[in-house]
Amino acid sequence: MGMTELGTGLPLTAADRDFRDEVRDWLADNLTGDFAGQSHRGGPDDDDNWELRREWERRLGAGNWLGLSWPVEYGGRGATLSQEILFAMEYAGAGAPPRAAFHGETLMAPTALHYGTPEQKQRLLPPMARGETVWCQGYSEPGAGSDLAAISTKARLEDDTWVVNGQKIWTTFAHHADWIFAIVRTEPGSTRHAGLSYMLIPLDQPGVRVVPIRTMLGDSGFNEVYFDDARTSSDNVLGPTGEGWKAAMTTLGHERATSVLNYQFSFRREMATVTEIARRRGATADPILRDRLIDSIIGLEIMGYNNLRTLGTALRDGEFGPEASIGKYYWSTWHKKFTELAMDILDTDGWLGTEWGDGPDGDAETLRRAFVRARAESIYAGTSEIQRNIISERVLGLPREPRPSGAGR
Repeated sequence: MGMTELGTGLPLTAADRDFRDEVRDWLADNLTGDFAGQSHRGGPDDDDNWELRREWERRLGAGNWLGLSWPVEYGGRGATLSQEILFAMEYAGAGAPPRAAFHGETLMAPTALHYGTPEQKQRLLPPMARGETVWCQGYSEPGAGSDLAAISTKARLEDDTWVVNGQKIWTTFAHHADWIFAIVRTEPGSTRHAGLSYMLIPLDQPGVRVVPIRTMLGDSGFNEVYFDDARTSSDNVLGPTGEGWKAAMTTLGHERATSVLNYQFSFRREMATVTEIARRRGATADPILRDRLIDSIIGLEIMGYNNLRTLGTALRDGEFGPEASIGKYYWSTWHKKFTELAMDILDTDGWLGTEWGDGPDGDAETLRRAFVRARAESIYAGTSEIQRNIISERVLGLPREPRPSGAGR
């Protein structure tokens, strides 16, 4: 099947086809034994089956499938955008296990490549390329979620060491991570976007306390992280000290844009599952359900083309602009509607089915969990309300929404 048929719209070169065949062969050889049939075990905020996923991460590293687009000297392959998309597509299509080290490779590493010194890149990237290091993201705080510039976690420099105090929340996989990349305030008296630094902090130390947050699904992938005189070396800041806001936005740009490839092709697998259930149950005979299913299929194709546009713009300009918010808003809104459709097709089994629900592969259980997670996806990487503001003000050039008198920007 050609790429256009899959909705990516990418022309494939001979090198791309060879790369795709290499990916397929490697996945076929390695998705065996305990690794087979694990695509439903865990997710971006669910640490189910963690040890196997960590072992799989190391297997990916040994195969040189991590950091595909990174320069070879930092452990990557120097792969093209087309090849990154091919890998994401084949990975999802093969039903490979959910990634355990997503936050380091997909979010922090691009920021390190852009802002890090040569020494920092050489120190930070190769261990990630080998699947050895797990990172987590320290952005949100109890008083700084959507209003990220309200961050209050502080760090002061003592000789050649940063001393960190404060709290982060909704920190995915912090209880498993080796390091956290965090936005902290390093200039006393600074406010809003000024005086922030992009800091790398080791978690295995006495000054760090991690408290799991259990969700309504029973997962505990989220955590609160408390810093009480935690320490990190003075050379663990990416970019200039006090100018970390731009680096933070680089990470968010990648979270809203490049990371969506993994979601997009996972959604294709969900679409195939829901379509098969609809046919088996006769739901496609219902004109309303059939219309909603067709609308979802069209929406998924639109998602693919929009993602290509965003990625192409980034390649041209060298960075992700505010346009990345379009893709994030679109996919999170689409997935919420799609999982609602899945529940309607499952009917009572969507809520009252057995543990593994409809079919031998746990389809109903998997889709129930997707439905609940989709409620939170409109919050990840900035709420839908924030994305709409960014799109309207910074992409379309519309007037900024009114702010309360005296409020900062």
